[in-house]
Parts: sequence; C-alpha cells; structure tokens
Amino acid sequence: MESSIEVTDVPDEGRFRVTVDGIDAGGAHYRRLDRAVVFTHTEVDDAYSGQGVGSRLARAALDAVRERGEVAVPLCPFIAAYVQRHDEYSDLVDEELTARLRHQGESR
Repeated sequence: MESSIEVTDVPDEGRFRVTVDGIDAGGAHYRRLDRAVVFTHTEVDDAYSGQGVGSRLARAALDAVRERGEVAVPLCPFIAAYVQRHDEYSDLVDEELTARLRHQGESR
C-alpha cells in the first residue's frame, strides 16, 4: 500500500508542512519578504529518507509560490538544489534578491 503524502502551507509556523499518512514528517521553512517566499531550511524526518518525501515537499511548495504569483528565494540548499534539477521552476527564482540575501548572510 502506497503512503499518503500531503503538503500544507502553515503560515503561522512559517513552513510548508509535509505529512505521511497523517504523521508530521518535516517541512520547508520560510519567511515572507513582500512578494518573495524566502526558503531558509528544509527538513524531512530520517524515517522517510529516500522515499521522495522531500521532493514532493519542494514541488508542492514551489507550485504554491507559482499559484500565488510570488517569487522564490531558495537560501535553503535543498530547495536550491531542487530548482537546479528542475528547470521548470527556474523562472520562479528572484536571482537578484537571492544573491543579495546570500551575501548578507555570509557577511554576518
């Protein structure tokens, strides 16, 4: 039997939560900056590693950004790598803002 994977935006927690068969399995954490969704950290419980849960999470989060007419700022290495592997999301990335925020983070 295949697991049920669901992704829900939980703005009060600042994350897209992923559940597997109703169990919290992790999330893609973000903060909002005007029309930008700044992805800061993504985590998936080790119990679900290698099962495509992280990919489903990234895809659903980026699809939500697109549906809302927002832009993505992938500071999180996982989301950044996902976008690099999936060209269909490259148009969502605000490259200038991403570079600026990365630079600010490095200079702290």
